[in-house]
Amino acid sequence: MTTRIDKRFADLAKEGRAALVTFLMSGDPDYETSLAVIKALPKAGADLIEFGMPFTDPMADGPSVQAAGLRALKAGQTLKKTLAMVRAFRDGDDATPIVLMGYYNPIYVYGVAQFLADAKAAGVDGLIIVDLPPEEDDELCLPALKAGLNFIRLATPTTDDKRLPAVLANTSGFVYYVSITGITGSAVPDSTAVAAAVGRIKRHTKLPVAVGFGVKNAATATAIAKSSDGVVVGSALVDVLLRSLDANGKATANTVSAVAGLVSELAEGVRSARRLK
Repeated sequence: MTTRIDKRFADLAKEGRAALVTFLMSGDPDYETSLAVIKALPKAGADLIEFGMPFTDPMADGPSVQAAGLRALKAGQTLKKTLAMVRAFRDGDDATPIVLMGYYNPIYVYGVAQFLADAKAAGVDGLIIVDLPPEEDDELCLPALKAGLNFIRLATPTTDDKRLPAVLANTSGFVYYVSITGITGSAVPDSTAVAAAVGRIKRHTKLPVAVGFGVKNAATATAIAKSSDGVVVGSALVDVLLRSLDANGKATANTVSAVAGLVSELAEGVRSARRLK
C-alpha cells in the first residue's frame, strides 16, 4: 500500500530535491489559529507536515516545543481535537502528508485500536512516537502498519550499526535522523557529519532519510538538503509563532503570516540545494 508519504518522497526524488518537513504543535496557541496555520503551510512551501500531539511530560522536547504543548493544553487541545483538525485540513488538501508526532501515553489512554481507526479516517498518514523503542513494536507500531499508517522511527548520532537494523526493522515512510544529541532546538547541526550519518543509514535501508533538530534558517536548510531526502524544522517555527503572539499569549493578525513567511524562506533554501547536488 502506497501512502501519501511514500508518494510525496517519490515525487520529490524525481524532482531531484529534498522535502521540507514542518513541525508545529496542534492547538498552539488555540484551535482556530493552529488550523489556519497548518492550512497555510503547503502554499508556503511545506512538503510534509508534522503535527505535535501535546502532552504534559514531553521528555525529548526542548523549551520551545514544551512551552507550545503547554499553551495548547491550556487552550483545551485534546487528541480528539487534533484529529478533528486533520479532518478539517483534509477538506481542502488531500495530497499533503500529515504525521502525528508525540508520546504514547495519550494514544494509550485513547485506546490504540480506536485511535488508529480514527486517525486513518481523519486523514493521518504516519506516526512518530518518540518513547516507543523497537522492543515495544507490538504496542503500536505493528498495529499502525496493519492499519495502513507509516510508522516513522528516529535514528540518532548514537544509533550505531549494531542497533540500526532493529531501529529500521518495522520503520516505514521515512527515517527521521536526529542530527544532534540532546533536545529539540538546542544546537546547529554539522552538515559534514550529517552527510556521513545519512550515508551510513542509507547503507541499511532504501527509505528516505529526513534530518531534523537544530535547523533554524534557510542557510542551514540548504546545507542539510544537499545530503538528505528531507529537512525537518520545528523549534524555529514554534519560536516565530510565539513571537507573533500578544502579551497575553493570544494570536494576532500576524501569527499565520509570520509562520508562513519563515516556511517560505526555508522552502527556498531547500529548493536551492537541488542545483548543488
